[in-house]
Amino acid sequence: MQGMGETLGDACPFEFNFDPATFKVGDSVSYRVTGSLEGFPFVGTLLEVHDDHVLIAGDATDPTARYRGTRESRPVVDHSQI
Repeated sequence: MQGMGETLGDACPFEFNFDPATFKVGDSVSYRVTGSLEGFPFVGTLLEVHDDHVLIAGDATDPTARYRGTRESRPVVDHSQI
């Protein structure tokens, strides 16, 4: 996403960790959602990192919005959680 714009001011304002081997609490990730939201990018913060999944804070205005995602470069969240 960085540098996608034609001018310097169009760079993505987020820095994401795309390496699941180095995921840590507090990292920003770009995650995907299955179902009708498939194809749209979402931004979240990792709350917990486990061997086989992560917990993502998906809404900065709602601290109860926590989504379980796969542990891969762009975690996948099942649409039933949204």
